[in-house]
Amino acid sequence: MSRRVELHSLTIKDASELIRKKKVSPLDLVESTLDRIGRIENRVNAFVTVMRDEALQSARHAEGEIRRGFYRGPLHGIPVAVKDLVDTAGTRTTSGSKVRADYVPRKDAAVIERLRAAGAVIIGKTVTYEFAYVSVKSPTRNPWNLDRQPGGSSAGSGAAVSSGMCLAAIGTDTGGSIRVPSCFNGIVGLKPTYGLVSKRGVTTLAWTMDHVGPMTKTVEDAAIVLNVIAGFDRADPASIDFSHPDYTRSLRESVSHLRLGVPTNYFFERIDPEVEGAFRESIEVLRKLGAEIREIEIPLLEHTMGAEFTIIAAEATAYHEKSLRSKARLYDQEVRMFLELGELLPSRYYLKAQRVRGLIKTAIEGALKSVDLIVTPTSPVAPARLGQEEFRFDGVKENVLYAYVRNCCPFNLAGIPAVSVLCGFTHENLPIGLQIAGRAFDEAMVL
Repeated sequence: MSRRVELHSLTIKDASELIRKKKVSPLDLVESTLDRIGRIENRVNAFVTVMRDEALQSARHAEGEIRRGFYRGPLHGIPVAVKDLVDTAGTRTTSGSKVRADYVPRKDAAVIERLRAAGAVIIGKTVTYEFAYVSVKSPTRNPWNLDRQPGGSSAGSGAAVSSGMCLAAIGTDTGGSIRVPSCFNGIVGLKPTYGLVSKRGVTTLAWTMDHVGPMTKTVEDAAIVLNVIAGFDRADPASIDFSHPDYTRSLRESVSHLRLGVPTNYFFERIDPEVEGAFRESIEVLRKLGAEIREIEIPLLEHTMGAEFTIIAAEATAYHEKSLRSKARLYDQEVRMFLELGELLPSRYYLKAQRVRGLIKTAIEGALKSVDLIVTPTSPVAPARLGQEEFRFDGVKENVLYAYVRNCCPFNLAGIPAVSVLCGFTHENLPIGLQIAGRAFDEAMVL
């Protein structure tokens, strides 16, 4: 193996074993990853900031600790990228906006504190749409096809993992922003249960629906990262005091005892035939492995998008109220328009949206009483071309962004765990994702 060229392609599981056995040093791994960034970043545009000097220093420190017999665990010496909404002490956190172009946090976000304590090497800050507002204007390209969109808003995190510029990344998900780019970039992306991973130090899009989670090459890697970043944080009012299990322990269990619910409504309306075909083939594989496949109907999901975007508009506008008045010209026009419209939203609309959200949450939880997991396509469409703004389904037009997140939003409203895994490819070799959602705090089963 040519270490500088190929170490970046390892999974966390494999790299950590080599590091633990002292067959590979953290410095070799980080240098390989930085070399990879140097070769392809100018085409993929996944990073806002590459923390080269700090990463090398952290790698040397990790190497010294391991040499002295102090091994922190499977993330020790592993290069991890972080979405640029997440505070990193001493390194700019722009949230993808000119409004915060010069913001340098004094403290790490909670998730960064946990990663550093586990020995992870923070290699850089990845591209996000402005304040995580989803747009088709990301500078990031899809590594599978540079003429295609990468999904968002964790666009840079998805592209960086997929192209080998890090072994894992941290994303955020308010309406699919971990799962959609994971789907489009052919990787694994987990939106954990609301409150399992602290949001302290993470810029808000919509406080009651924001989730922080891992984006990785494999399900096992996602479990490894989740083991580190999950946990109670008194400084986060949304954090839940929950003693989580070792998420890697159940990964080898058979699916033969599982009841998988495939919805008959909502998730297959206006869907690319290739996406549905890959999904149905995956379901048949699971059936042959012994899983019981049950058709289910989840009521009220037709109200998902109205509730989702009403809540986002109201909560985002409240968060940006002060800076929208003092720095309005620094906002992207599309984002500013969205926030200004939010100011005109009557409070009763927000309250009604939250009531609808509660009904949808109850409906999804009801469905999960008869099945163990709900399985759907992650996105009903494949990634659009750069600049494309709409899809057509039998003459019906749908905004690209709405189509991307339509299948993900129900699980943000419900606050339950949902993961996207690769399940196939289109005829143009574009990844297709399968989404698995489960009961609150049952990430072990979802993974």
